[in-house]
Amino acid sequence: MGILAYNFNVVSPNFVLQKRPLFSEFSLPQVRVNPSRRRNITFRVAFNMAQNPAAVQKKITVLNQHNEKLVGVLHDTGSVEIVVLCHGFRSSKDFYTMVNLAVAMEKEGISAFRFDFPGNGESEGSFQYGNYRREADDLHSVVEYFNGANRKVTAVLGHSKGGDVVLLYASKYHDVHTIVNLSGRYNLEKGIAERLGEDFLEIIKKDGFIDVKSRAGEVDYRVTEESLMDRLHTNMHDACLQIDKGCRVLTVHGSADEIIPLEDALEFDKIIPNHKLHIIEGANHCYTSHQAELTPVILPFIKEGLQKN
Repeated sequence: MGILAYNFNVVSPNFVLQKRPLFSEFSLPQVRVNPSRRRNITFRVAFNMAQNPAAVQKKITVLNQHNEKLVGVLHDTGSVEIVVLCHGFRSSKDFYTMVNLAVAMEKEGISAFRFDFPGNGESEGSFQYGNYRREADDLHSVVEYFNGANRKVTAVLGHSKGGDVVLLYASKYHDVHTIVNLSGRYNLEKGIAERLGEDFLEIIKKDGFIDVKSRAGEVDYRVTEESLMDRLHTNMHDACLQIDKGCRVLTVHGSADEIIPLEDALEFDKIIPNHKLHIIEGANHCYTSHQAELTPVILPFIKEGLQKN
């Protein structure tokens, strides 16, 4: 196992260098990416797809435990094994990191499924500020669907809030043994005041909700007291202690993450028993300028899991 030191002068020994639901499906001509956000991503994905013409993309709808339709895109290479990708807070399956990783796996012959959580993207349901454990249950609905269709989910990967979701999944279900936590938050009590204001507890106790507005003054989303309490009562430390020792966990974090501090990744490294940590020097929370550095770290870890299985 390699050892990687970084500019905080801390060294970790775990561092590494590098029911079946109803559904509908139809083929997609290419990955759909929001062009207003990442015009260059669409062109890069189309080029990569041309390099792997055998792969087929299918839109699939899975019902969760609440009878809500979860919409996703399967990059189907024909492999029995599937990697499921989970987006972060107020994001979607079309977030460029999810698309790029799915295409990278597709090129290696590994099928990947990226989907929208309820209230995000194309999926049904209402957006909620919390819902961490409920989203872990939504992920379980996806895993059950593929396992019931003679496929096998061998790894789950999540970015940001999705990173917490896949860790919570591992702590509860114990049926997927390769987990990739990409920039997840260890302490869910932190990062709230930056979005909701320092007096968020006082306001939400008084009004029952907080509307988060854009710079233009329009309401982006509403945080209810129930959803806020859900987040505050989700203890990642206790959950991670419930992850099986046979479950392999990789945490990847950017040293320049402006949303979730690097210290959160170090805390995960302390408590998860079978854990590797890789820090990408200079990367921000969304790996805006470091997309090319993700695949060489994540893909070998996933392939190693396939060999063990």
